[in-house]
Amino acid sequence: MSETMNRLQERAGVKFRNVSLLRQAFTHTSYVNEQRGSRVEHNERLEFLGDAVLQLTVSEALYRMYPDRPEGELTRLRAAIVCEPSLVRFAEALEFGQVVLLGKGEEQTGGRSRPSLLADAFEAFVGALYLDQGLVEVNRFLNEHLFAHLPKEGQAPIKDHKTELQERVQHLGLGTLDYRILEERGPAHDREFVVEVRIGERRLGQGAGRSKKEAEQQSAAQALRQLRGDAESGGGSAAGSERQKVRDPHVSERH
Repeated sequence: MSETMNRLQERAGVKFRNVSLLRQAFTHTSYVNEQRGSRVEHNERLEFLGDAVLQLTVSEALYRMYPDRPEGELTRLRAAIVCEPSLVRFAEALEFGQVVLLGKGEEQTGGRSRPSLLADAFEAFVGALYLDQGLVEVNRFLNEHLFAHLPKEGQAPIKDHKTELQERVQHLGLGTLDYRILEERGPAHDREFVVEVRIGERRLGQGAGRSKKEAEQQSAAQALRQLRGDAESGGGSAAGSERQKVRDPHVSERH
């Protein structure tokens, strides 16, 4: 096995029995497409499996960590943990981008740091670890690299961007949020959605993601940055200023 993969296992604190699974977890479709006639497998099936394993393990962890929280809140917490931005942070902390096998075109266009690619690699790694050593080892890995960073009971809860935006908009009395799909692009195996979030005629944010939910989260994150910027520039009258901007279509938007 390459020294790069050995260092990866050291950072992650794991030791694969079947190293071919580890290699597959970091093999992008663009790399396979350039290996004509080879039997190299890409990581999309492992990504599919890892997504399901994450849903289960994160759900169990939240159930045990927060015994007094209702189902709706646990669902929002899980969404915040397994969303693309969170998985990207975990992947970056482990330097997953350094070991992904990419095709030349993907490499040249910055694929190694592309958020969707890193999130996919994290899911594929979890799927590979599950096949190699089962849920016990997956939970041990996640306890160290994911669950340890969750707030303890009584601390400020994690919020996904959509929930935080909804709460802020309600607090400011701005109106009803509306998420709209602007575009679907890319092949079926690597689809990307572009979504905007609006209040009336005003666009608050726009984002892209590998699913509609991810794109909505990204657009909500941009909208939150927009509202925070407006609050900072508007001082103590931020709420009134925001209501004015939303209700008056002649007030210019900040982009």
